[in-house]
Amino acid sequence: MSERAAPFYCPYCGDEDLRPSETGHGAWECAACNRAFQLKFLGLLSRGLRHDDGGGEAI
Repeated sequence: MSERAAPFYCPYCGDEDLRPSETGHGAWECAACNRAFQLKFLGLLSRGLRHDDGGGEAI
């Protein structure tokens, strides 16, 4: 099993200076805007992805 993915940028300011937070699993701190946030996987959607062509008639 691979490691958990880390966020690439802060969802509030967009800066990349992120550090894991000591408050718990999935918690991150942004040094640029001084905000803390937490990421959590909720699950898979039962409907899945829908591919909608929308391209009209095929030639």
